[in-house]
Amino acid sequence: MARAPGMSVRLKLTLSYAGFLMVAGAVLLAAVWVYLLRFVPDRAMLVTDDSTFTDGVFPIRSNLLRTFAPAAAIVMVFLLVFGLLGGWILAGRMLAPLARIADATRLATKGSLAHRIELEGREDEFRELADAFDAMLEQLEAHVAEQQRFAANASHELRTPLAITKSMLDVARSDPNRDTEELIDRLQVVNARAIDLTEALLVLSRADQRSFARERVDLALLAEDATETLLPLAEKHGVTIETGGDATSTTGSHALLLQMTTNLVHNAIVHNVAERGSVWVTTGVDADHVVLTVENTGDEVTARAAATLAEPFVRGTERTHTDNAGVGLGLAIVERITDAHGGTLTLVPRPAGGLCATVRLPASPPPPD
Repeated sequence: MARAPGMSVRLKLTLSYAGFLMVAGAVLLAAVWVYLLRFVPDRAMLVTDDSTFTDGVFPIRSNLLRTFAPAAAIVMVFLLVFGLLGGWILAGRMLAPLARIADATRLATKGSLAHRIELEGREDEFRELADAFDAMLEQLEAHVAEQQRFAANASHELRTPLAITKSMLDVARSDPNRDTEELIDRLQVVNARAIDLTEALLVLSRADQRSFARERVDLALLAEDATETLLPLAEKHGVTIETGGDATSTTGSHALLLQMTTNLVHNAIVHNVAERGSVWVTTGVDADHVVLTVENTGDEVTARAAATLAEPFVRGTERTHTDNAGVGLGLAIVERITDAHGGTLTLVPRPAGGLCATVRLPASPPPPD
């Protein structure tokens, strides 16, 4: 926004200090003048050298005015100069922290997010502002680093199916007698993976922007829908799914919350034991939150590995992988959707092996009668 040039804050404070000092000095001199006028008589007896009174009179007030006015003017000039110089120095000392904050802001606009103000001294408004600005820079730096890492991983993941497709087409071109039906099947698998990855990235973007309509959603019904949809996949893997719990109403996007629930159940199915695995899906209410819990059997997962499973493109190396393991964005999407709805995702290893994923979302208020 273009603005017209104006006085600096330091100059404004200096003029304010000087003006206040001038007003205070004028009030003080006026009070002295009133006092003198009140208690000094108009005329007084003249005393001679031999301490005898004469009949003559001396006009006291007229002489007082001639004596007081120059002295008052000198005092006012002194106060003006003192106020300007002192105000300029004091304003500079008071505004020094703002100069450091402004320098840090200019560095941040140029892309330097590693700089910190680190303003020393006791707690006051300027220190509070500087600390808040440092915290904002720290969050921005972490967010930018995460976005850069995510972009690099997404580029790598998208490049892989494209590179495989190019290699397969080059081989098919160099070998005309190659079985095209096998090539088409493999291309279809690679293309399906690329489509899944692209759709996952779009869901992530939509959740981050929080550009969705909100409505009343029952997590228990979503759990039943997700379980019914993934039942064929569970039967293929020899996994049994048990669902239960109370009605749990929250407010949010039905499509995104269904995607969240489906990802949790899908993750529990594909990262399970080879045979006779189990998945437990339960819903409940805890104070002013609704809770969705998805537990599954499986290999042992360390607490350190579980803490990183919600990062994009992270696949637990200690977990069982299959051809349905996904693109590495399942739990990342769950975390983003949960965060967009004001909730939290907790991943805890089960003592007997496997994982317990718990989603806590704000409960929606009861509907009006």
